[in-house]
Amino acid sequence: MKVGGVSVHTGTIPSKTLRETALNLSGWRERGFYGRSYRVKKEIGSHDLSMRLGKTLTHEVDVLEHQFLRNGVATMAGFARFVDPHRVMVTSPDGSEMVIEGERFLVAVGTVPFHPGNVDFSDPDILDSDEVVEIPRLPRSLTVVGAGVIGIEYATIFSALDVAVTVIEPRDSFLDFIDREIIEEFVHQLRDRGVAFRLGSPVEKVEKAGDGRVLTTLKDGRTVRTEMLLYCAGRMGATADLGLETCGLSTDARGRLAIDPETYQTEVAHIYAAGDVIGFPSLASTSMEQGRIAACHAFGLPLPPAPAFFPYGIYAVPEISTVGMSEQEVRDRKINYECGIARFRETSRGHIMGLEQGLMKMIFSNKTRRLLGVHIIGEGATELIHIGQAVLNLKGTIDYFIENTFNYPTLAEAYKIAALDAWNRMAR
Repeated sequence: MKVGGVSVHTGTIPSKTLRETALNLSGWRERGFYGRSYRVKKEIGSHDLSMRLGKTLTHEVDVLEHQFLRNGVATMAGFARFVDPHRVMVTSPDGSEMVIEGERFLVAVGTVPFHPGNVDFSDPDILDSDEVVEIPRLPRSLTVVGAGVIGIEYATIFSALDVAVTVIEPRDSFLDFIDREIIEEFVHQLRDRGVAFRLGSPVEKVEKAGDGRVLTTLKDGRTVRTEMLLYCAGRMGATADLGLETCGLSTDARGRLAIDPETYQTEVAHIYAAGDVIGFPSLASTSMEQGRIAACHAFGLPLPPAPAFFPYGIYAVPEISTVGMSEQEVRDRKINYECGIARFRETSRGHIMGLEQGLMKMIFSNKTRRLLGVHIIGEGATELIHIGQAVLNLKGTIDYFIENTFNYPTLAEAYKIAALDAWNRMAR
């Protein structure tokens, strides 16, 4: 067993490495110039996807182990479970056991994929979101069940590899925390690439058809037949074997722990929890900050106030990133506002990169001129968002973007274009 948990070994790092590999080998970023048939590598197999992943994970583990060593953090390999509120039993890989005592504990065990009873995960053609990073072969067609962040990321990654993808989601919409205009643009791009959506009905049955393909039947009678199926509809907190009952702790139906959002203490004051095991937003970035806040509180260190807004990053193809309020949230609060739009193809850098799609949307208050939200879809969105994050948390206004100079040619220039677009509509 190695350090890093879900983030390093099955979640964040593997999925983003798989994405980067797919974009590089498929020549995705160059197709704006050279056409949809352009390829860096004509035949891409599962071994091509796994080679880069192995190197990346080895490096990540090495960095973590070095940081622990440098900061005097002792580590143990094994499975831990509480035996009482102040002691855990650690079972090592060789079967030996050791009891560790502690005044304070931080539970950061992450999550495991949810496995419903009507899906046979022993079938090699049916994968969950942990198994997909070691996909045995690249299918010609794929069903993705679940249009959450994980499902959408993998659906678009395989679509970029020219796999025919069908996304199934029981709700009539998906990624509801993202601005609707961004989602409309996203869906338009995916449908243009041939991604099919089956929304509004849950999966009733998954079985193998006579031709060896996976047949998925929806509750409303629709069927989807593909070579492989990826199930991404939910994850469970990895708390089942922690012995939490010995501490007086309980979890919800999804195995998640309830915490105080200010301190990250559970119902038992000396036991803290952070990361995916406490639920939304389940981002690597926010989980790291939660762990820092919990550690500071546990040892009586001063806590700075949490920033009002943090960015979301969805590493789909194309990327989506957002910070602040969506247009619907602004309207619900009855704020008088104005929006500005910049399309990446309007920037010189976009021309150089051959970008045909991608946009930035900025929302400003008409009364105070303050920035209320930034929403980006397209190349580099998860990097670009941090400019908006800084201005938003520093309570900046539209004037910052109008009066300041941005490097030229860059995609960041879209901030000025979008701000000018809004400024042209605002009363002056």
